[in-house]
Amino acid sequence: MRGRVPVAAGLAAAVLFIPMASAQAAPKPTIPQAQAKLKELNKQADKIVDDYNAANEKWKKAKAAYDSVNGDYQKQNATVEALRQSLVSLAVNSYQTGDVSMLGGVFYGPDPEATLSGMASLDQLSQTRAQQLKDYEAAIAGLKAKRDKQKATYDDATKSKADLSKKKSTVEKLVKEQTALLKQLGAYNAGNPKSAGITYTGPASGNALAALQFAYKQVGKPYRYGGTGPDSWDCSGLTQAAWAAAGVSLPRTTYEQWSWGASRRVSINSLQPGDLLFHPGIGHVGIYAGDGKVVHAPQTGDVVKVVTLAGYGSIAGAVRP
Repeated sequence: MRGRVPVAAGLAAAVLFIPMASAQAAPKPTIPQAQAKLKELNKQADKIVDDYNAANEKWKKAKAAYDSVNGDYQKQNATVEALRQSLVSLAVNSYQTGDVSMLGGVFYGPDPEATLSGMASLDQLSQTRAQQLKDYEAAIAGLKAKRDKQKATYDDATKSKADLSKKKSTVEKLVKEQTALLKQLGAYNAGNPKSAGITYTGPASGNALAALQFAYKQVGKPYRYGGTGPDSWDCSGLTQAAWAAAGVSLPRTTYEQWSWGASRRVSINSLQPGDLLFHPGIGHVGIYAGDGKVVHAPQTGDVVKVVTLAGYGSIAGAVRP
């Protein structure tokens, strides 16, 4: 019996060497838990992404303004250089060579008075061009200052965009992790970028009808941060495009749309089809479709859809474009 290990003791020893990973692994979250976590993450991301969209719009406008004024500057500069070269040529031809072929007989004509008149004309021509050059140089000096000022604005906008792009990349990394989790749980909706949508049959009329008809045609297309169509949308990209189809120009971001509508806000109790509905924090916006329904682009892992007012969630306020 010597050397034998009691069975109970042997089992106890064996247990000590069993890997503990399976016992320590966190239970896989349920679909509702994963969706709730993703929803919270998107709430956090909404402001950063909206700020990024605003910075991107600011950058595009600043770049367009800079390109325009820089183009004017280059054209004016070319004119100044042409005048300068003309004056140089005149001086060289008149005072350096001084032969008959260059002066056109001005100094060697048979009539002394005509000769003096010709010399005066040359001098007048030179003075006129000199004044033109001074005028152009004065104009281009102001234009250069304007260009440099616009360039500074453009550089600031570019830096702001770069900073926010880093933040957006961080958020997208987290959202990517959640997306992978939703796919693993079978709850990710990739959508169809070419979706034909559905037909709007609600009570809207006028330009609100045109806006909702457009929005309903986007149903089924995927949500994407920064999406402005035609294959994917974010919330404010969808509302902007829908109302553009109705002839109304909205700003790009949810915060800008909320500010734009400061004098157009309406009570939640008096909603009409076409009204913009904003979540608390003004990080999300959808369009009221009438009959207690809302069309919107919800969040990552979802598609443009029509939901009930209850399904849409809390509403901070409404704007009637």
